[in-house]
Amino acid sequence: MRLAELTTPRTAGVLLALISALGLAGALVIQFGFGEAPCTLCIWQRYPHLAVVGLGLLAWFWQPRLMVAAIGLVLAGSVVLAAYHVGIEQGVWALPASCLADQQAGSVAELRALLQDAPAACDEVSVRFAGLSLAAWNGLASLAMAGFAFAAVLRRRSIAQ
Repeated sequence: MRLAELTTPRTAGVLLALISALGLAGALVIQFGFGEAPCTLCIWQRYPHLAVVGLGLLAWFWQPRLMVAAIGLVLAGSVVLAAYHVGIEQGVWALPASCLADQQAGSVAELRALLQDAPAACDEVSVRFAGLSLAAWNGLASLAMAGFAFAAVLRRRSIAQ
């Protein structure tokens, strides 16, 4: 398959859906296979990729250019969300209320139970790869994917088509 064929909106949509699905599968393997609990923002960062999977598959059947443009916008939002998460990890921004515990313990046993069931902290990096957090890698991947999506949308049709 030539590069020109990969950048048709229909093919690009399916390819982007596949990449997002693989990323989501990787996140689930890290969560359930290696026991690394995701924080609230990590969970939020999965939603754009779920949308990309749906839009990418829809692009195969209906309005490929429009669906891939929507994918590009969704992925641009994913970049912003990832940058926000990395900023929280780096201490640039304060934790959002959704990442803070909102329950109080009345006893030591209740406190232990709250600590055991507490989600991972959004400002602590539990997994790094090549020096970057998974949130940073998601931001870079989303940026590259958004660029590919917009390139596919803006690609001129060849004369042979």
